Amino acid sequence: MKNALKPIQSMIYEIQGLKVMLDRDLAVLYGVEVKRLNEAIKRNIERFPSDFMFQLTQDEWDILRSQFATANKNISKVRFLPYAFTEHGVLMLSNVLNSEKAIKMSIQIIRVFDKLRKYALKLSSRDIRIEEIHKLLMLHIENCDHKFSEHDEAINRIIRTNIFNNSLFHLWRYQQVILHA
Repeated sequence: MKNALKPIQSMIYEIQGLKVMLDRDLAVLYGVEVKRLNEAIKRNIERFPSDFMFQLTQDEWDILRSQFATANKNISKVRFLPYAFTEHGVLMLSNVLNSEKAIKMSIQIIRVFDKLRKYALKLSSRDIRIEEIHKLLMLHIENCDHKFSEHDEAINRIIRTNIFNNSLFHLWRYQQVILHA
């Protein structure tokens, strides 16, 4: 089943911070023309609020198209800005199309969205653990720096004391030499 999900996964894009699929990709998966798919949506527009479906802006479309323009030569023939569907929009779309193929394909698509969500959660938990390790490391470094600082001070005190004691010794020896001379 993992191999069956790969083509679907490659059709999921991140736009406006959301994981979405484009109308033309869904039309291919559902086995309908883009025009027929969009007609079904327009007949049932109340089922597609903005958090289920939105039309790409020209800038979003240009950026997205530049990412796969070399892979698909027919992409430049698009006359209308595509619609993007969130996971909920994909599910609603299968209800609107109401064909056996649409239902089966929607199940596969939802599995891919679920897989992506689990992967994102796994990465997020890894990021949190890395941040905790970073904080512990910084505390350890700070603690070591403090200990090095204390040792450095102690070494300097010993050196100063030895220099002072050494100077006193030389002064005493000098005095002894002068007194006994």
